Amino acid sequence: MKVWLVRHAQPLIAPGICYGATNMPAESQATLEAAQALARTLPPGIRVVASPLQRCEQLAQCLRELRPDLPYITDARLAEMDFGCWEGQRWDAIPQADFDQWTAAFGTHRFGGRESVHEFMQRVAEAWTQMQRLAQDTVWITHAGVIGAASLLSQGVLQVEQAAQWPQGGPAFGKWRELQA
Repeated sequence: MKVWLVRHAQPLIAPGICYGATNMPAESQATLEAAQALARTLPPGIRVVASPLQRCEQLAQCLRELRPDLPYITDARLAEMDFGCWEGQRWDAIPQADFDQWTAAFGTHRFGGRESVHEFMQRVAEAWTQMQRLAQDTVWITHAGVIGAASLLSQGVLQVEQAAQWPQGGPAFGKWRELQA
């Protein structure tokens, strides 16, 4: 079974801002271009699941307009990690001590007080397991963090303990990665 892990287009937020679970739209033209590329690529009738955050639903809706055979559903488990009190703050304004605490206990520390990497991975793993049970090719329109988690899950990794274990170099905005699930 194949899964397309699609990252939303460039969000309308200043560079350098922490915005995991923050809900905001993406750039309209970039969303359209991503949807057009997907529409040319995806097979007929493939299952499409999107994060409920606006920047992902925007892409899913645009794709559906181009390809009516691709309706979508939303799944909250595909939302980006929630960085709590650091949402909307500049990354460079977050105290180094907070990064140090997160790095020291990467899997269990709730950076920003809301969600740990273990909790995030468990949430994404629930969606991953459900997708595997359905045993049909699927598109996830989601976020960089979810794509990283899914990449680990596809390799059988259910938890990470150290920041160095987290995948680097995911797809750019509006691009995707294809995996076997």
